[in-house]
Amino acid sequence: MQTQEVDKLLDGDFRYKSFTVNNFEKIPQVIEHLTPEEIEEIKIVSSVLPFKANNYVVDELINWHNFRNDPIFNLTFPNKQMLKSRHYKLISDLYKRSAGKEQIEDAAIKIRHELNPHPAGQSKYNVPLHKGKPVEGIQHKYDHTVLFFPRQGQTCHAYCTFCFRWPQFVKTKDLKFATKDIDNVLEYIRNHNDISDILFTGGDPMVMAGKVIDQYITKIINAKIPHLKNIRFGSKSLAYWPYTFTNKNGEIILGAFKKLIDNGYHVALMAHFNHYKELNTVAVKKSIELIRSCGVVIRAQSPVIRNINDNYEIWAKMWTKEVELGIIPYYMFIIRDTGAQHYFNISLIKAWEIFRDAYQNVTGLARTVRGPSMSCEPGKIHILGVSEIKGEKVIVLRFLQGRNSDWIHKPFFAKYNPNASWIDELEPAFDEERFFYQDELEEIYDIKEMKYLKIEQISKN
Repeated sequence: MQTQEVDKLLDGDFRYKSFTVNNFEKIPQVIEHLTPEEIEEIKIVSSVLPFKANNYVVDELINWHNFRNDPIFNLTFPNKQMLKSRHYKLISDLYKRSAGKEQIEDAAIKIRHELNPHPAGQSKYNVPLHKGKPVEGIQHKYDHTVLFFPRQGQTCHAYCTFCFRWPQFVKTKDLKFATKDIDNVLEYIRNHNDISDILFTGGDPMVMAGKVIDQYITKIINAKIPHLKNIRFGSKSLAYWPYTFTNKNGEIILGAFKKLIDNGYHVALMAHFNHYKELNTVAVKKSIELIRSCGVVIRAQSPVIRNINDNYEIWAKMWTKEVELGIIPYYMFIIRDTGAQHYFNISLIKAWEIFRDAYQNVTGLARTVRGPSMSCEPGKIHILGVSEIKGEKVIVLRFLQGRNSDWIHKPFFAKYNPNASWIDELEPAFDEERFFYQDELEEIYDIKEMKYLKIEQISKN
């Protein structure tokens, strides 16, 4: 990186400007390149699914001369195919009839509830209980890690069109997770000795002001919980607004990270990079350098996404670039069964082939990555590949995480299905009636249901 470019970056006044359905038509590139029909499509889809871009994404990352095939454009700007045809027609007809905002929003709410807004049991089975009440704003699915949703961090610098957390960004309030009460969260962690990790998530916690992040971090340090060792921050900020870390507010954030490290915590930034194009600007390279200089470890993850990165060469190039910049490739995920999954998903077999071919084309330093993995109701299920056992072609699977930790690393087998894109489309191999974990998973759910039913009865009385 040229010194002159870095100096300009650090001295520059980079003001964040967001673009939503209310103002995106004023973007010069949109005016120049999009047709009136394409603009109308964005408005219709954005009535149901959230849409936000910003000036960095628009000016630095998108190739507007070929925008229809540009991965970052498809990653941030919605198109007609992202809604199922019947849903699109419903909203489109309302627009044509000049329906009011309330009528359109009522229709959008009904559609959102059809899109599996909380996949993998997020709202029903991931919310823990403490002192007989659900703990607001957190999820605890796996033994060692709690997910914390800070209220001030439940938006993003820009929205990914595939995002499985899209309910956090829409007007339907009953779909959201959030809390400012980290004291209650820390009390819950203190009472669960198996928890070693807290993951700040959202939204994107890096949209929070540095002083807010510092306040949360100070509370964690002052709590002095001996078994809490690792503090993670899930963020797309490096890709969508790397100036987060290069301005004065960034100095406060980096100082808070350093404070954690000085107090003996391991700090990890779980970065979301979906394409190597997001790793090429001066701003992102400098931000990575600043974060790493504090002692923070950056790990990168992404789903494999049709129309964005469903090509092994993209992944090999991205993992290689991440290693070059000092980032640890961490996960390749399967796109979750929510939102616009029908537009973005690919088969499990295709995902595995992409992973395998990319893995074969990188050095051992990039082979820290795991995948492809489904974050589904029973846990994180790793697609290990395709094999033939006793004359039967099978898909080989194992748990990387599970609702019961005894399931972890146990291999199991599904009938070969080249079209399946999610676990519920697979059937057990070898004439087995059920996968080994299913009976126990139902027992876990029954116990949860009974606890919540008891709480509801108490609250009514």
